[in-house]
Amino acid sequence: MRWGRYLPRALWGSGLRGALQSADERIPFLIHWSWPLKGKLPLGLPRAFVRHRGSSAGSSPTSRSRGKFFQGISASEAVERHRRNLAEWFSRLPREERQFGPTFALDTVHVDPVIRESTPDELLRPPAQLALEHQHPTAGLPPLSLSQLFDPDACGRRVQTVVLYGTVGTGKSTLVRKMVLDWCYGRLPAFELLVPFSCEDLSSLGSAPASLCQLVAQRYTSLKEILPLMAAAGSRLLFVLHGLERLNLDFRLAGTGLCSDPEKPEAPAAIIVNLLRKYMLPEASILVTTRPSAVGRIPSKYVGRYGEICGFSDTNLQKLYFQLRLNQPDCGTGAGGAGISATLAQRDSLVEMLSRNLEGHHQIAAACFLPSYCWLVCATLHFLHAPTPPGQTLTSIYTSFLRLNFSGETLDSTDPSNLSLMAYAARTMGKLAYEGVSSRKTYFSEDDVRGCLEAGLNTEGEFQLLHVFRRDALRFFLAPCVEPGHRGTFVFTVPAMQEYLAALYIVLGLRKTTLQRVGKEVAELVGRVGEDVSLVLGIVAKLLPLRALPLLFNLLKVVPRVFGRVVGKSREAVAQAMVLEMFREEDYYNDDVLDQMGASILGVEGPRRHPDEPPEDEVFELFPMFMGGLLSAQNRAVLAQLGCPIKTLDALENAQAIKKKLGKLGRQVLPPSELLDHLFFHYEFQNQRFSAEVLSSLRQLNLAGVRMTPVKCTVVAAVLGSGRHALDEVNLASCQLDPAGLHTLMPVFLRARKLGLQLNSLGPEACSVLRDLLLHDQCQITTLRLSNNPLTAAGVAQLVEGLAGNSSLTHLSLLHTGLGDEGLQLLAAQLDRNRQLQELNVAYNGAGDTAALALAQAARDHPSLELLHLYFNELSSEGRQALRDLGGTAKGGARVVVSLTEGTAVSEYWSVILSEVQRNLNSWDRGRVRRHLDLLLRDLEDSRGATLNPWRKAQLLRVEGEVRVLLEQLGGSGT
Repeated sequence: MRWGRYLPRALWGSGLRGALQSADERIPFLIHWSWPLKGKLPLGLPRAFVRHRGSSAGSSPTSRSRGKFFQGISASEAVERHRRNLAEWFSRLPREERQFGPTFALDTVHVDPVIRESTPDELLRPPAQLALEHQHPTAGLPPLSLSQLFDPDACGRRVQTVVLYGTVGTGKSTLVRKMVLDWCYGRLPAFELLVPFSCEDLSSLGSAPASLCQLVAQRYTSLKEILPLMAAAGSRLLFVLHGLERLNLDFRLAGTGLCSDPEKPEAPAAIIVNLLRKYMLPEASILVTTRPSAVGRIPSKYVGRYGEICGFSDTNLQKLYFQLRLNQPDCGTGAGGAGISATLAQRDSLVEMLSRNLEGHHQIAAACFLPSYCWLVCATLHFLHAPTPPGQTLTSIYTSFLRLNFSGETLDSTDPSNLSLMAYAARTMGKLAYEGVSSRKTYFSEDDVRGCLEAGLNTEGEFQLLHVFRRDALRFFLAPCVEPGHRGTFVFTVPAMQEYLAALYIVLGLRKTTLQRVGKEVAELVGRVGEDVSLVLGIVAKLLPLRALPLLFNLLKVVPRVFGRVVGKSREAVAQAMVLEMFREEDYYNDDVLDQMGASILGVEGPRRHPDEPPEDEVFELFPMFMGGLLSAQNRAVLAQLGCPIKTLDALENAQAIKKKLGKLGRQVLPPSELLDHLFFHYEFQNQRFSAEVLSSLRQLNLAGVRMTPVKCTVVAAVLGSGRHALDEVNLASCQLDPAGLHTLMPVFLRARKLGLQLNSLGPEACSVLRDLLLHDQCQITTLRLSNNPLTAAGVAQLVEGLAGNSSLTHLSLLHTGLGDEGLQLLAAQLDRNRQLQELNVAYNGAGDTAALALAQAARDHPSLELLHLYFNELSSEGRQALRDLGGTAKGGARVVVSLTEGTAVSEYWSVILSEVQRNLNSWDRGRVRRHLDLLLRDLEDSRGATLNPWRKAQLLRVEGEVRVLLEQLGGSGT
């Protein structure tokens, strides 16, 4: 999993009668644009805009500005109401944006993309063969800002019509939204009235006649009073026509007649044509946004300036965008309602790592050329490092990303097929992506790309659609590779997008073998013929003795069933490949898929490649995750909006094939990282019943060593938290858990019998969560290991409350938890409140003689405690002897382990003590451990000198040898 790119294009939803959704493309400022809202909406004080790169905010009136035309009280009030309504509509954020925090708004996060002025000659020049190269602003043509769009041209002529064009994802929608909001807050003084139109909305009206005044009044009720004044506003009236590619415009006089009357009903397309001809309202200013393939629909003689939106072609703009967005405060709450937010230091760290990667890794910088992919980067980082909103999955992020960029988009509005742009991309780019996954490659030659794009093209119309796709959307999916050694090849803009599109290609059923393509048609034909012939012969057989013939022809009905089995075998083969990919484990190293994705974005070194392994070998572990995620009901609903419906029956059959394969391979004992990948697949699939059946045989959850980030805790809790069968053991040692993670994982802990939380740096604040866990009426934990965590006495004060009310715990390890004398005294005072504990380990806690003796006395009086570990504490020789004497005089009480010896014999727990030392040799204080081992060695030598039993001497010598080996490893003499 290497790297990828930016942001969603705005979705100006269609429909006059419905709410219009605007999803922004340029920095994914995707907004809800609800069409007519009636009534007065308070605007309030305008929020301060952050001004970056030639924002229109703060622009001064041009030299040609004249007196105001809407000076009357009623006219001024109407314009102000219009401003308030537009500000309300264009300030709304969709759910995908609200995940970044309640303070997130366009006012606080905005970076203008680069706009390069171009000429008609450049537009007529044939594009590159694959239309993938993007042009940086020419040195002689400085980038344009919004405030400069209507400045006089190089010859001093007045500019009335500006056409801004850009491929999918470059930021056209966000640019329009920012411009509208600037005007609403008085920061675009060159225009007294701004009227935005969505061409998608206008196209939905068809050829139904309506005048310009009617179109304005229907959408902006507050402007009804001043419609007669529009003609007098001149150039201070600005029409914004967003998404011109949605309209079929005919500038021929034979096709669209002249009309100068704003009140005369005409087809919406005819009104737009006459506005652009400057025949209707000739003084008005017009801003048009469109995709490159539709720029030629407006004759150049009607255009005063062309501007190409070049996205974030400057890396500094990318860094600024990430800094503004990722540093937003109040970024969400924990999945369990813990209210934990990412700290400022954590956000700064993410920004710094990402900035370094942009500087040193040219491919991610090339990807973030499109602002929409910058949004995808931020959304993915937010998913990986911040508390995850309920129900959000990685697949849903990518599906939402495509919906924000492609929802409602047709490939070519002039084509009668009305083909969805996303459906076309799934068929062509999905084929290329799947062939790459199948052949384990991520670099594609020009022949590879052309082969997938031109496969099966026969008619002129099909080639025309391909031409449109190349100009408008190919750059969105593919980018020229800038990595050394792979120049001249192409890669998917985001590596994960290749795996997503490959999965989409499969679940849509677009991958068909020759047998399937031909066999399906033959099977359907034979099946229909068989039914008809059997019916006729059944009637004839009643009159003639031909009763065997209907039976013969009934066999034809079996053909479709046989074909269905062939298709089923194909699905099983795909499921087999998917499961093998998910459980693919390299012998030398293997991160879980979430860490691989984070490393890909932030530049941290991902899965290490073995020196002897061919460099082209790729791991596609996201491919099976996306396949599972796309089969979920939520994502299938969104894909249907994109024109890529997945049939329920197909989804069911794919899920059954996957379940069959997972049931066989999922019972294997998997390494921790592979086990997390398995659970992540189930999380993406979002089907609890499916997961419960497949994971019913899982009894041990071993994730030791896996870095448990918030999203990983959410994944494990969502998949296993609702199960019914008990887990024999949950091992989360060395997982970098925090209190929020413990809270999230509570449903899983309640199913565990043994719980290991060693080496997690858990402090006193985590003990409140553990106390609630022990007091829960469903708790069934018998063994709790908390060793090597800085719990301190403050944490134990809360733990003893849990022990007092718990009835299941029998073994508790508090080894090396910083309890000190205070912690052991507290345990001694409260130990009698628990009645079922059998073993307590408080070794290596820095306790002295008094506290240790007090706890040993409490242990001796405990009704069930059998073993108390006190070794490696700060005990004197007298204290150790007193503890041994106490253990020897106790009748039926707990045995106290303080040394490797018991009298003149070796303690039966000597191997337990030394194994703990060996296991923690690298994490414990080496000097302190060496001192304790020296004391234990002295005990062994004294016991060996005090016994005459040769067998005991041999045992003592053996243990001495083990201790000397450990001392040598610690740098001691060992002699």
